[in-house]
Amino acid sequence: MVFIQSFLKAIALSTVSLMVYLGLSCLPGAELGYASATALFKAPGAPESAPPEISGIVSGAISDSRSDAISGSAVAYLPPGNAITSGPALLRYSLPIDNKEIRKVQADIEDVAEWLRSKRWRPIKRDITKAERVLSRSRDKILADVPAARKASVETLLDQLQLGLQPLRDAADARDKNQIWLQRRSLLDLITVIEESMVDGFPFDIPDIYSDLPQLKGRASIEFETSKGSFVAVIDGYNAPVTGGNFVDLVERGFYDGMDFIRAEDNYVLQTGDPAGPEVGFINPETETYRAVPLEIRVEGEEQPVYGDTLESLGRYLEKPILPFQAFGTLGMARPESDVNGGSSQFFFFLFEPELTPAGLNLLDGRYAAFGYVVDNKDVLDELGQGDKIIKARVLKGEENLVLPS
Repeated sequence: MVFIQSFLKAIALSTVSLMVYLGLSCLPGAELGYASATALFKAPGAPESAPPEISGIVSGAISDSRSDAISGSAVAYLPPGNAITSGPALLRYSLPIDNKEIRKVQADIEDVAEWLRSKRWRPIKRDITKAERVLSRSRDKILADVPAARKASVETLLDQLQLGLQPLRDAADARDKNQIWLQRRSLLDLITVIEESMVDGFPFDIPDIYSDLPQLKGRASIEFETSKGSFVAVIDGYNAPVTGGNFVDLVERGFYDGMDFIRAEDNYVLQTGDPAGPEVGFINPETETYRAVPLEIRVEGEEQPVYGDTLESLGRYLEKPILPFQAFGTLGMARPESDVNGGSSQFFFFLFEPELTPAGLNLLDGRYAAFGYVVDNKDVLDELGQGDKIIKARVLKGEENLVLPS
């Protein structure tokens, strides 16, 4: 889709105004007006095979500082500090739980990555000690949020987690970077299962108006087998149940099998989901109508998603989506530029590149619906281009969380 120049100018100028209002004149282009500000935006044209009415996406610079507050209710939040660029970490933090003790342990283990990159061995060992202390002193508080039927298995996982901290410490003492990475990932996998075990039921009621659409009440893992290799993504129905439900249903139907990637731009997006023929989305064979999916964005601190409006149109410029576009391999729903509720089957992988689209400094958040993250073999995305294809998409896990309209 080729964006109209006046549209770009309006977006650029509004962004500059917002940055000035926020005191962000130090950002590139902020003090230079329209000509420089538009350089921050990428308005890619869709390939000829793609329907012209399906919108591309815009990237730019806007403030997105993290909140310091931890909600008292079981809603997801992102911790303060540096923007999180790991899909698996974002998925952990977006779980609808509010157990401060396990979150402290998680944060300590997540932070090991930052210290390791700068080869700061003492902070790594300090964080390990903090995690050990929480697990030793607050075990009962962690178990208090686990449903009774899962307590025994979580106790075993906590034992494994506590034992696994010693090999991490040993690797830190030896300054063995590779072993630290491997052990950290193993511990975070355990933490993921513990945190998922704390989720008891679905966290909110989906509006009845969307009862005729598939809904994902939980999460699902999807394997994409492509012409350049396979990778796995997790679709997050806790925060995007309608978008996620639509997507998983299409995977189950085999809709994406054999489908080409219609658009590929380095460090930006990889898009697919345009079916052969004149249609630009999924036609439900039961009703012979285009299945449209509403824009769905769950905001930090709120119980259920915002439906049908961009955060910008609501004047909520500084609100923070629980599923942000700040990890390589974020899955986002494409939609017609003129209709925020017109998405159907086309989606894109956001190819996050820190130098071009810094985490927390883009205009996708609040304008497009993110609904999952690639978690395994994400390097395959770098190999894919226009003309490559999805050979097969299949549900690996979580099929039982898909609820179809009755």
